[in-house]
Amino acid sequence: MKTILFACVHNAGRSQMAAALFNRLADPAAACAISAGTEPGDRVHTEVVDAMRELGIELARNQPQKLTPELAQQAQVLVTMGCGDKCPFVPGARVEDWPLQDPKGQPLHVVRVIRDEIERLVTDLVIREGVGRLS
Repeated sequence: MKTILFACVHNAGRSQMAAALFNRLADPAAACAISAGTEPGDRVHTEVVDAMRELGIELARNQPQKLTPELAQQAQVLVTMGCGDKCPFVPGARVEDWPLQDPKGQPLHVVRVIRDEIERLVTDLVIREGVGRLS
């Protein structure tokens, strides 16, 4: 089973969306995604909850979590999203950086664009990893 870790600063937007989309698309017997942040926020951003709800994904009850070395060690793939120098080094993990705009405080139409770009990137990752529900 592969573990994909999506990491951003507050774990309240980009990484939450990416993990939820990955877990929707991936075969749960082959891979799972977790998300975390270097400086976790108090809750998932309201505008992110609203944008994901449009896809039938509920994030309102998700709690941002701290990106710890122990959590990072679970991952075979680490996808960073704007945490820069604060992102951890994960020995043995392949690292990808997705330079995505932070959705915090953005109007819903902008968050939708960010969400759709994350969905495109996640879909590509699922295909490359060979862990899709139909793979």
